[in-house]
Amino acid sequence: MRRIHIVGGKNQGKTTLVAELVIELARRGWRVGTIKHTHHQHELDVPGKDSFRHREAGAAMVGILTRSLNAVFWSNSLTDGQMEPLSDTRYERFSLMYKDCDLIVVEGDTRTAAPKLEVWRAELATPPMTSSMANVLAVISDDRPPGEWHVLPRGNISQIADFIVSHFQLVRESDSA
Repeated sequence: MRRIHIVGGKNQGKTTLVAELVIELARRGWRVGTIKHTHHQHELDVPGKDSFRHREAGAAMVGILTRSLNAVFWSNSLTDGQMEPLSDTRYERFSLMYKDCDLIVVEGDTRTAAPKLEVWRAELATPPMTSSMANVLAVISDDRPPGEWHVLPRGNISQIADFIVSHFQLVRESDSA
């Protein structure tokens, strides 16, 4: 499973960048899946609804299939309110559901060992997180961050997409024929 994480501090523009990358990569013919990683505790399923009741009854996984959207819910195994330890196995659970995707773009998860791009804006006056994270490929910014980082211009989504395609050596079958 090829995945790239878009990371950065609060209000740096991660969600906007993920959406723009999906648009650009899909326009180029790639099938892109996304995952939103969050440390916030919130209910994803609606309390009182059938799927919620299935989970409350003890179902290990609950799926919802509708005419327009599908979802699968499973609980973390930890009971102390903490997320299970961060590891690639958490993402591997998605591998079957995302098997038809060329790339998965994850918003968040600074502690993963997977490749990351950090979004950074000087106007927020916070230092880049890059120096404290492993496997950061580049900083995405229209400003020059302190330190010696490979910088991709935030204003050039095409160049950022080119960088990702090159990094993962993505090749469409029609390109190799």
